[in-house]
Amino acid sequence: MKIKDTVHFQWYKSFFIVFIILVCFLASATLTEASFYEVFENLDQAVAFLEELSRPDFSYLPKLVDPMIKTLKMSALGSLIGVIFAIPVSFLATTVVTKNVIITQLFRLILNIVRTIPNLLLAALLVAILGIGDATGVVTIAIFTFGMVSQLIYETIETIDMAPIEAAESIGANKLQIAVWSVWPQVMLNVLSYFFYAFEINVRASVVLGYVGAGGIGVTLSNALGLFKYDRASLIIITIFIVVLIIDSLSEAIRRRIE
Repeated sequence: MKIKDTVHFQWYKSFFIVFIILVCFLASATLTEASFYEVFENLDQAVAFLEELSRPDFSYLPKLVDPMIKTLKMSALGSLIGVIFAIPVSFLATTVVTKNVIITQLFRLILNIVRTIPNLLLAALLVAILGIGDATGVVTIAIFTFGMVSQLIYETIETIDMAPIEAAESIGANKLQIAVWSVWPQVMLNVLSYFFYAFEINVRASVVLGYVGAGGIGVTLSNALGLFKYDRASLIIITIFIVVLIIDSLSEAIRRRIE
């Protein structure tokens, strides 16, 4: 390599990249009318907020048990319902089972539409339809899980060993029999792994869903922040962090044993 090709002589490229990033940053700030002066002007308020947040009210802990349990129930039930509905739809979304491109593309289109709806938007719509409560959270989580897990399952089906399918077809088995006896045994452990993965994600998502009235501990956190009870909000955040950390560890350990 020649000396002129070393990084020491390519400084102008790095400078140009930094310059472009800076221009984009300033342009976005101008377009959005963001004021950095206001950010620094409110530093005292930010410090006061962090001071209150750093003193969690541990006496409030017993009142968090019930909302946290509700959050776990919502996540588990929503994940289970979503996976149950995702299994048959996933089988219909692959030509390995249907042998029909039109049916497969139709179901994949439906799944793509479901996956494009953001969680918060879906929860807000369901709150307007079903009302505020844990049931809305369960339905939201179920629909989200359905869209996510169905894609994982049908992609797994497309990578399975085709020999058992060919053997079943050779003796005259129909599509349902092939799906049950040739495809399902090959993807069953993967589906179980996807359930725990979805549950792990949904525990975190259910906290955010509480902000739009979908139930769980998210509602408690929203109320604490709305009433400026930052000491309680701090305890809620710590509780959520510990519970999510435990669930993540258990879920990962279970998925490793399954795989």
